[in-house]
Amino acid sequence: MKVYLNVALLFLVCAAAAGAQSPAKILKQAEKALGGAKAIQSINSVERVGTVIRMNDGATGKYSSRSLKPNLYSEAYDLGGFEYAAGYNGRSGWRRDSRNGLSTLTGVASNDFQAESLFRNSLWLDHRKQKAKIVRAGTAEIDGRQTNALKVTTSKGVDLKLYFDSSTGLLIREEIPSGDSTKIIDYADYRKVGNVLLPFIAKIATGEEKLEISLSDIRVNPQIARAEFDFLPASGEPLPDIRSLLTQLQQNEDEVEKLLDSYSYVQKSTKRELGKDGILRETESETRQLSFYKGYRIARVTEKNGKPLSEKNQRDEDKSAEKRVEEIEKIIAKREKAELKNGPPREDGPRVSIAELLRASNLVNPRRERFRGRDVIVFDFEPNPSFDYKNAKSMLKFFGKTAGVMWIDEEDKQVARLEAYLADSFNIGGGVLAKLRKGASFVLEQQRINDEIWLPSIADINLSVRVLLVKGIDVNQRIESYDYRKFTTEVRDAKVGASPSTQP
Repeated sequence: MKVYLNVALLFLVCAAAAGAQSPAKILKQAEKALGGAKAIQSINSVERVGTVIRMNDGATGKYSSRSLKPNLYSEAYDLGGFEYAAGYNGRSGWRRDSRNGLSTLTGVASNDFQAESLFRNSLWLDHRKQKAKIVRAGTAEIDGRQTNALKVTTSKGVDLKLYFDSSTGLLIREEIPSGDSTKIIDYADYRKVGNVLLPFIAKIATGEEKLEISLSDIRVNPQIARAEFDFLPASGEPLPDIRSLLTQLQQNEDEVEKLLDSYSYVQKSTKRELGKDGILRETESETRQLSFYKGYRIARVTEKNGKPLSEKNQRDEDKSAEKRVEEIEKIIAKREKAELKNGPPREDGPRVSIAELLRASNLVNPRRERFRGRDVIVFDFEPNPSFDYKNAKSMLKFFGKTAGVMWIDEEDKQVARLEAYLADSFNIGGGVLAKLRKGASFVLEQQRINDEIWLPSIADINLSVRVLLVKGIDVNQRIESYDYRKFTTEVRDAKVGASPSTQP
């Protein structure tokens, strides 16, 4: 009897495996149902208008949304006098409502909204180019209809879950992360617009709130200006001149460099990798103790993959740090000797600061906000087409190809947060040595220490680079800096260090 049972179970498993469709087959069926991949890809912009009703209390109002390739998206509605709008303008994600005013999205909420904006423009068609993974996510019954579920995981680890009707192939549900919650959208009433089928009804559930959107019109490929995805400026206290603010920022950075020499801190670098199963995993990590000696940085590894180094390896690290101190003394002695003979060295140019790098950018959409309990000035930046890249330094050339958003503490005139992405590919060594691919993203956040200095707390790096025209490397890394300690004297023993005078 046991043998027959095992055979029966094996038959059922094999039958289920044979019946399970691959992600590629499910998506191909969906594309065919919508009008074909070619017809979908021909859509460059979409404009939707209609009405919205809040199911909780019956409040109604107007609804509109816009999308423009490659990743611009906005939506807005009003319900009984309460107005809500959100958008991603290619540089920053923002949200505004009648209760909380304007805020620029950061962290998880920013990543989620950027992922949704990209999906609204290209669906799943460009997922390979975007380094996203698509895997099966089982089956489910939705309103009496059998569906095949797929999970789309972006390169930043954002998971979007899609449910396709197993008989028609149409997308009938999305589960989109939205900060601390998940937005569930059910689609119905598909109609032909041009050469594609698009839904005219969407039921949206976010936490306790339930909305139903009924569209009256969908326009495909209308002319939409990029400025339509920016928030409308609010009236109020006048903003400071951004260029003057950046000048003050640059002056402050010189003082920050001097203060930094008196701090030690811990830095943990974690590498991550998006697996074929669509899960973003940590692959390795390294923790270092950093200090400064006469303006030079000394780094000492203390942990690898969350475990302290062995006694032998730690001794080797300590010796390496001590050797670094000796090398610094030799460098300083050689420099002083050269100055006695030839006078002070000629400076090739001042240190390139963030403020100076922004000379290669257009600065737009300045606004006042609150960030981490502080008053900040926020603005977007984007490549300046009139900037002279030919005669610029390499860092200026690089920054001149980025777009993003910056938060500056209004009182301290220091950078609190920076988000940027590469708007165009960047060649290193004419593209022979390496090429950073378009779409690379960088996030830097700083914290205020001892009421005198802003120092890095988190850095997120996500990029794809081709090395020596052949090898492609994906970098997904998070760097955390913490445990800042101020010293009364310079670090002279790299192993022990001077006694801290204050701690944050």
